[in-house]
Amino acid sequence: QVRVVESGGGLVQAGDSLRLSCVASGDAICISVMGWYRQAPEKERELVASIAPGGNISYADFVQGRFTISRGNVKNTLYLEMHSLKSEDTAVYYCYADERCPLLIPRTYWGQGTQVTVSS
Repeated sequence: QVRVVESGGGLVQAGDSLRLSCVASGDAICISVMGWYRQAPEKERELVASIAPGGNISYADFVQGRFTISRGNVKNTLYLEMHSLKSEDTAVYYCYADERCPLLIPRTYWGQGTQVTVSS
């Protein structure tokens, strides 16, 4: 079993920066892509950014160069640096980790989410 835990959310003002962290632990030996989704009230969950083991990165259009996703030196750690935050970035941010073990069914593990609130 893999456990995904996020941290780093909080209440900030528009224009501020915030850094989210995520770690996948437990039987996390086949973790492949990791990334961040977010869900604002009454909206669908949307992809923010993802990073593959080889370093290939994808960002949502709304990031507009404000966010940076990276993997830590410790295995299965993930970060999201967010700058120039806007009120519309207010959401619960979820970390996910894709498990891709040979001969096993692929699985995606999710964290419990961390609240980011940006006041204008």
